[in-house]
Formats: sequence, structure tokens, C-alpha cells
Amino acid sequence: MVPPAAPGAAPVLPSAATPAAEREPPSPPTPPLFTGEPLPPHAPPVPPPPTLAKGPANASQSDHAARAERFKQLLPGPSAPPPATTTSAGGNIADADAVWASSPAVGGLVHRQDGFAPPVAPPLPPLTPEDRERYATLSENGVMLTREQSVSTFSIDVDTGSYANVRRFLTQGRLPPKDAVRTEELINYFDYAYPQPRDRAQPLALTTELAPTPWNPHTQLLLVGLQGYAPAQRPAANLVFLIDVSGSMDQPNKLPLLISAFKLLAGQLEARDRVSLVTYAGNAGVVLEPTAGDQRAKILGALEHLRAGGSTHGAAGIETAYRLAEQARLPEGSNRVILATDGDFNVGTVNHEALIQLIAQQRAKGISLTTLGFGGGNYNDQLMEQLADQGNGNYAYIDTLQEARKVLVDELASTLETIAGDIKVQLEMNPAQVTEYRLIGYENRLLAREDFNNDRVDAGEVGAGHRVTALYEITLAGQPPRIEPLRYGAVPAARAEAGAAPEAPAGREGERLTTAADLPDGHATADPTATELAFLKLRYKLPGHAASTLLSQAIAAPAGQEGASERLRFAAAVAAFGQYLRGGGEPERLHPGGHHHPGQRRQGRGCRRLPSRVHRPGQAGAGTGGLSRTGTPGGRQPPRQISRRRPAPGGAVPWSARGAVSPSGAVPARPRSAGWPAAAAGRSRLGE
Repeated sequence: MVPPAAPGAAPVLPSAATPAAEREPPSPPTPPLFTGEPLPPHAPPVPPPPTLAKGPANASQSDHAARAERFKQLLPGPSAPPPATTTSAGGNIADADAVWASSPAVGGLVHRQDGFAPPVAPPLPPLTPEDRERYATLSENGVMLTREQSVSTFSIDVDTGSYANVRRFLTQGRLPPKDAVRTEELINYFDYAYPQPRDRAQPLALTTELAPTPWNPHTQLLLVGLQGYAPAQRPAANLVFLIDVSGSMDQPNKLPLLISAFKLLAGQLEARDRVSLVTYAGNAGVVLEPTAGDQRAKILGALEHLRAGGSTHGAAGIETAYRLAEQARLPEGSNRVILATDGDFNVGTVNHEALIQLIAQQRAKGISLTTLGFGGGNYNDQLMEQLADQGNGNYAYIDTLQEARKVLVDELASTLETIAGDIKVQLEMNPAQVTEYRLIGYENRLLAREDFNNDRVDAGEVGAGHRVTALYEITLAGQPPRIEPLRYGAVPAARAEAGAAPEAPAGREGERLTTAADLPDGHATADPTATELAFLKLRYKLPGHAASTLLSQAIAAPAGQEGASERLRFAAAVAAFGQYLRGGGEPERLHPGGHHHPGQRRQGRGCRRLPSRVHRPGQAGAGTGGLSRTGTPGGRQPPRQISRRRPAPGGAVPWSARGAVSPSGAVPARPRSAGWPAAAAGRSRLGE
């Protein structure tokens, strides 16, 4: 037998020579720690281990069981946490955790040695990066009544940033935000092979065309095309690369792509050109002083050493860039700052109005500003477009190296040289021929009628070889109108005979329309203009001139059903697709499976169409709005089935919007995204 331990002394452990019957029985295994998996709410009790507590070395198993039973009576109920340790009457410490390890789970909690574990929370969904992209809010142009407002005036737009930005979303398998889609920029991304101007003295040439609308059999599409003169050689260029190297640019589609893009541009420069490089993050710094364009090794070395980090002090960088541009100014050349950023200005002068005022002051000195956008997530499209507009430059978005080659290599002359400025277009519809019209796109380029002749009003610029396309959807006299006539606003038709009842006012399909020929004597006159569909006017300024030059031409009314040219077919297809992306059409047709487009309201499987907005002279917001809530043109005929040929009145067969072919007969390359009328591999010119 092992002698009992003296009071206060450590217990004597049995040795190997101690008989097996006198040895202390083995302790039960320690319960496993909490594994993170809760027991079911009503789990059966876990069977207790054979031995629950340890006592003196000479104690019998019956004493151990009795002592454990007394411990159970002293401990609180299972709803309260157990004490860490408990002292028995004999002064020995009992392992109470072993007792609680055998008790059932209560209330979804799991017992463990150090107390209770909280309920296991369900796994959190994966975190997605916050989308902080900013776009200007646009309201689609409404359908206008010609007899109430016959004149449409707008500034031209040569930007193409919206097209490449929308392509980024589609390539990622996402629909772009509604306001990211500017239909006129999608249309103007392509070259429609308009006739070229003869010389620099008159650097702009006009083209017009009329054909049936593919998405509405009761309307016509009027195309107005503008082509800029392309000189054989561009002038010398003084360029300042203003590059954002803040922390937000540290992504593969931002600074690394930006550096590769500017390397392409550097390869196009000559000895007569000057290049400077300014970077900005928390502070602005000059990386490369004005350098001759043929020193490529020096220019490329400065680009390769750029690294991203810090906040975005954009205003400081712009001020430094303009200072260098003025320092290396070329009196007979092109002086331009090229800003490359994601538009996330977050320190320094973040007041956009102050930035715009600074850029406008430099514009008056002959220094232009071009903006190149990169990346996403925090992209500020609104600011990039505004800065380019105020700087008499253009705005492009670079999503791939292929797009960089298009903007900075293939269209370098258009990007760097301006051949005409403050270009305004005014179209006056003839009420005798046109009852309604709607301008597609250019929502943020609309001008007041009186601004057309005001040379102090700023407008868009055209670079060498640039082209501009505008589309009007018009309703000819005799066709069903999209706007219901007013009860008291209609002009009564002249009575054919004395005492004859007046005819009903213009209404839906099948009802006769009241035209200028129906007006009483003294109001209608027979003149040659009665056969004109519309009258087109264009104003522009030559570089360095303060006074504008006027071009004008009449557009003849159609003599019969006319087919559409290749350029109009392709432009209409792009316009229809742009309207779809802004929310027009039927959701099931646009999104297989009935996916809901942002901005649409669900109603069953389809989409609820709200009535179109009609703006009248003097009404707030005149000239804007007009598509339904879903973007349907006029809220009446959605642009659907544009690829289906439908017989037209008189037996003529309208064209198919998907039937565009090149002059050689080749069908344009299939776009990367389904339904996207993109040009093939770096080519945006039809027929190439």
C-alpha cells in the first residue's frame, strides 16, 4: 500500500513496483475543445465518462462517485455558466469541467471547458468592392411638335469615351449604368466615309440622308453628317503628359495600361515636337522637362519609372502642367495638355467649378486639354467629360491597348490638331412636311435658339479628319402622330363649302392631319419652301478667328420611298442599340430570361411603360425628356425586330439594321459582345 501523503504535501505518485490493484485508475480523456459546429437544439445527453473527478491516491472508486454526486448538487443549473473550479469538503480541487462536458447543449449553446461558446453565426457573403463611379444624369430628348417648336439647336460632340466605357461593362458581363450610355458618342465612334472637304478654307462638309426608321414604320430617320478636313501633315506639337500616379491608379487596367499607351504616343513624335511629363499624387512633380520628341529613350525611361501611391491632388498637377505648356509654347503649333487619370480627385482643389474656371482661362491662351480615362470602380466620367469640353479638347476612354492605339496613333492628328471651333448646328423643320421630330442623343449639348448666332457662346471643336453624325426621328405629314392633339389647340380646317361642318382635328392612324394648306387665306402662301423638308444651318470658327462662318442648305422633301445607304443602316443600328442600353425595348427580348434592367419597373414578366413627356415652349425642362420610363422612343413603338424586313407601303422593302455590309460586300466582323456593333480589331471605319 502507498502511505498517505502528509497534510500540505504533494501526493505520492505510484511507482512501477506498486501493485496494479492499488494504482490510481486512469483519468478520463479530456473533452475536445469547441470545434465551431453547434449541437442540434435537442441533442440527447452525452453519456458521462466512467470517472469524473480525481481524489487522493488511496481513495476508492465509490468515494470518487459519491464526491462527484455532491459536486453536481452544489453546481448551478445548466442554464448558468459553471464555475471554473469547486472545492470539496475534504479540501481537494475537483475538475468540474468534466462534469459539464457530459451535460446536453442548452439553447443552441455548446459547453466547453472554459465556459459557454456563443452561437455560430452564418458565413458572411463575400465582400464586393464599392462602386463609386460617377455619371451625369441625362434625360432623353422628347418628341417635339413642329407647329409649336420647329427649331432644334445643339453643339457638336466628337467625344467617344462613352463607347469604350460601355464596352468595358459588356466585356465584364454587366450592363452599364443608364447614364453611362451617351448614344451620340456610340454613333460618332465610327467613321461613315462622308465626302471630304476641298480645302482648309472651308474645313467642314455637310451630308444629309432620309430613310425609313427600322423600329417604327410610321417615322423616318434624318441623318445629318459632318466631315472635317484632314491635312496631309499635322503641325508641330507641344504636349504635356499629366499622369495620375495616386494610389487609386495601382491596378493593371490603370497605370500599367496608361504607361503602355503613352509609349505608343511617344513613338509617333518627331524632333520638332516637345514633350513634358508631370505626375501628381499627394503633390505634383515634374518628371520630365520639355524634351524633343525624337529623344525616345529619355521619354520612355521617364515613363517606366512611374509608380502609384498616395492621394490624388489633381488641381496641383493641372496647374503645373499648364505652366510647363506655356513655358514651351509653340506659336505656330498645337499646344495641349493630355490628362490621364481615373478622375478621382480627393485632395487639394476638389471644387470642380474652380478647375473648370482654370481650364477656361488657359483655353483663352490657346492651350487645349484632352482627357483620357482609365479603370473603374471609382471612375469619374462626369468630370472627365466636363474638363475636356471646357478645355476645347476631346475625351476618350482607354480600356485596352487596342483602344489606345486607335486614339493615340491612328487618330493622332484628330486628337492634336483643331481645324474648327465653336461648331453649332441648327435644324428648322417645315411644319407643312414634318409634324413631329426627336433628336437622338446630344442631351447635354442642347442650346437655346438664340445661342446659334451668339459667337460668345462656347460650343464643340472638330479635329483634323473628325466626323460628326446626328440622327433625327421625324414624323411626316399624313402619318399617325405619337402625340395626341389638344382639344383647344388644334387649328380648324378650312371649310370646303359654306355651311360644311369642320373636319375632325389630327388624331390617330386613319385620321386626317391639319397642315399649312388647310389654314385660312392669309396664313398659307405658295412658295418654293413648301416642298422643303427642313433647313440646315451650321456655324463654326476657324482657328484664331473671333467671328463665325455660316453654312446652310435646304433638305428636300422625299419624292417617294427611298432605301437607306450603308452608312445610315449602320448608324441606325448603333442608335437602336444605344437606346436599348438606356432601358428601351422589351426586357425579355433585350435580356434573355427576363432579366431586369436598371431603371425599369417590373410588371409581371415585362415592363410597365409610362407615357412619354412632351415639352412645350416655356415649360420647365423644354427640350429634354421624351422617352418613356423604359426609354421607348415616344413611349409608343419600341425599337424591336430591327433585323426583320417588313413590307412598306407601296411594296418597297425597308432595309435591315443588321444588313450593313462593306463596299466590297464583306460583312463587318462579329463583335466580342453579343449585339454590340463594335468595329473589328482596331478598325472603326466602315468597309475596312
